[in-house]
Amino acid sequence: MCGIIGIFNSTKATELAMLGLFAEQHRGQESCGIAVSDGKYIKSHTGMGLVKDVFTPKIIKKMNGHIAIGHVRYPTRGSSEKKNSQPHIVETLFGPSYALSSNGDLINYWEIRDELEKEGVFFASDNDGELLLKYIVYQIEIKKETIVDAIKNLIRNIKGAYSTVLATKNELYLFRDAYAMRPMCYSELKNGSIAVASESVALDILNPKWKKEMKAAQILKISENDIQEFQIDPQEIRSTETEKHCIFEHIYFSRPDSEIFSENVYKVREKIGALLSKDDVEVDVVVPVPDSSNFIALGYAKKSGKPFELGLIRNHYVGRTFIKPEQTIRDESVTQKFNPLPHFFEGKKIALVDDSIVRGTTLRKIVKLVKNAGAKEVHLRIGSPAVKYSCFYGIDTPTQEELIANNMSEKEICEFTGADSLKFLSWEDLDKSVSRPQNYCKACFNGDYPIK
Repeated sequence: MCGIIGIFNSTKATELAMLGLFAEQHRGQESCGIAVSDGKYIKSHTGMGLVKDVFTPKIIKKMNGHIAIGHVRYPTRGSSEKKNSQPHIVETLFGPSYALSSNGDLINYWEIRDELEKEGVFFASDNDGELLLKYIVYQIEIKKETIVDAIKNLIRNIKGAYSTVLATKNELYLFRDAYAMRPMCYSELKNGSIAVASESVALDILNPKWKKEMKAAQILKISENDIQEFQIDPQEIRSTETEKHCIFEHIYFSRPDSEIFSENVYKVREKIGALLSKDDVEVDVVVPVPDSSNFIALGYAKKSGKPFELGLIRNHYVGRTFIKPEQTIRDESVTQKFNPLPHFFEGKKIALVDDSIVRGTTLRKIVKLVKNAGAKEVHLRIGSPAVKYSCFYGIDTPTQEELIANNMSEKEICEFTGADSLKFLSWEDLDKSVSRPQNYCKACFNGDYPIK
């Protein structure tokens, strides 16, 4: 999971890109970058850390141009190093330069990389974004394809999830995989510029006239003259009848004020909470593990008639615990990130609501924190089914051995976390939480992988 941004035809392209990335900071805090074109050259700047730390006023002042693309990274493929930061850049000797940012992950990465390396293509990173860019440039420079045809070849031959923006010196290209797995939307701004982003919240901050979602296997070419659309029939490529959006975007990743996959994230989360509350134990108060669980807990409280309280206070200057790349960092972040309200939990029966259990170590520490604060009972309520399978499309769960639900029964997980009871969202209720359940990938819950 990462966040992308693209701006076309603005004298303040870099500033707008930075604002969009800041709105998507929740999608990745490890590194960030922006590439900008002034029509003659493409300049780029990347760095480890948060957007507003990396892009100081001094840096932004040096990055003038009318086209900009950007990226915030959550590491899946490739180590946590600056070399894996995006956007990736390719400069050709006599022709144009290219820059690319992408969100997702590829399942035939090594197969495609081996093919390109045999043709003399050099790789400076282990990142899938670089592979996408080098594939396109190879098609253009060696195979003499147009940019659009190169992207069409990519969509047909590279397997995985990718919502991608590609910049040349004077054009912007947007494209999305045939399953439309990761979110991607675009808009015309009130100043006449075109913007593209992973989430609609990044467009909202830029004053859009309108917003549209990119279609599966769609390519948009944005030039000074117009926007041209090219559409590949997704059924040529995918093995499923429908798109397969990532259901975890609604459960955890996306901001609640986003609209993704034609649904309001906060409404989906409220519905999940309401469904989770059915026929449940008696508690005194409903408390979310902030922030991604807030609306799930609110839906639970509304439906159950129990009070909703923010009993845990989150330090917002600590990154998202689940997407920390190492277990030791995740463990340290829990105590830095959460603190109970003084005397709030004493003698109370708590419904502690979280969006998911992945590794289990974070919730174990939170339950202990709440009980140490005086809670009489802690009943864990999870707004998703048990995560039992690895994701290969952009979530950092590379091995099943890391997943607690793959190794323990529900009773054992309850004992491990120290909770008095544990309840996951049922499969039936997961489907009820979205309007088109057949259009979602749920491989992390059921092992049914749409892309193989």
